[in-house]
Amino acid sequence: MIEFTNVTKIYPNGTKGLNQINLTIEDGEFVSIIGLSGAGKSTLLRSINRLNEVSEGEIKIDGTSITAAKKKELRQIRRNIGMIFQSFNLVKKSTVQKNVISGRLGFYSTLKSIFGLFSKEDYELVNDALKRVGLSDKLQSRSDELSGGQQQRVSIARTLVQQASIILADEPVASLDPITTQMIMKDLQKINRELNRTVIVNLHSVDLAREFSTRIIGLRQGEVVFDGTPNEATNEVLTEIYGADILKEDLGEGQ
Repeated sequence: MIEFTNVTKIYPNGTKGLNQINLTIEDGEFVSIIGLSGAGKSTLLRSINRLNEVSEGEIKIDGTSITAAKKKELRQIRRNIGMIFQSFNLVKKSTVQKNVISGRLGFYSTLKSIFGLFSKEDYELVNDALKRVGLSDKLQSRSDELSGGQQQRVSIARTLVQQASIILADEPVASLDPITTQMIMKDLQKINRELNRTVIVNLHSVDLAREFSTRIIGLRQGEVVFDGTPNEATNEVLTEIYGADILKEDLGEGQ
């Protein structure tokens, strides 16, 4: 469970990235966060694993405050939170195997991590994860030899090897073509359903949010203006999230 209590983020220039956010995300949900650029989607997502520090309020993961956690405790909490980035965040010249097994780094001492002293069980996790995302034949390929969609699937495999119960995905399909986008979203949905992982994804596409989510959270100017099921995300609700002019343009109305 993830709990936001009165969470506010104020940037040094005075801009409010988040304003009094109160949310509870249950285990096993597939949540899409939607809204205009600058609405606070990435700020909200990255505050969950404290890549962004909040200015006020508290975030708890399974009852433990991540906002108040000291270095050692923060490291332990982050073991349970996987992160998928728009830019894939892979070491391009390293093999797929090395990139995926890096998901285990949080479980090892610094010395063992430096020398790559991973266990046989860890390598078995890598093989299983790559099989799940359909990349078993790419084990020893360099990551920069892969397509964008394949690289994103490598990053998904890395979170599986991490065995994180929470997966955060920040615009994971923004740079991908429509067919590959569907594949990546289906991978995330399968992980959510079959492994009961909590998946929270930032999306620009309302259609994708409606198709794959169990819950949609709409942000506008750092505030939650919608929180409901895909069926409840009506055109009227989208108008509140995006504004009438934006909605009209996106839906191709009035043309």
